Amino acid sequence: MKKINCWEFKKCGRQPGGDKEEELGTCPASLEEAADGLNSGVNGGRSCWALAGTLCGNKVQGTFASKLANCLQCDFYQSVVREEGSEFVKARDILKRLQQKNGRD
Repeated sequence: MKKINCWEFKKCGRQPGGDKEEELGTCPASLEEAADGLNSGVNGGRSCWALAGTLCGNKVQGTFASKLANCLQCDFYQSVVREEGSEFVKARDILKRLQQKNGRD
């Protein structure tokens, strides 16, 4: 079974070339190459809860700390947790990888 990314699951249209990209901006999850492959996603597509500026409830969200509680209740997040099982990469590990790959050790 193909594992889908957040923009496919939520149909937000903020991925490059998406129908809402011009209106709402390109989603940082679709561009975050440092997160590529995490939780079997393309760029940050399956680790969006750890990335600032993603869309939730038709609103662009802020920092990781300010949005995490909502993300933990998200149907997409819960789906990724189930699908990845013991291979699920947690937020703290995602953030650590982003810091390392973006040169902020």
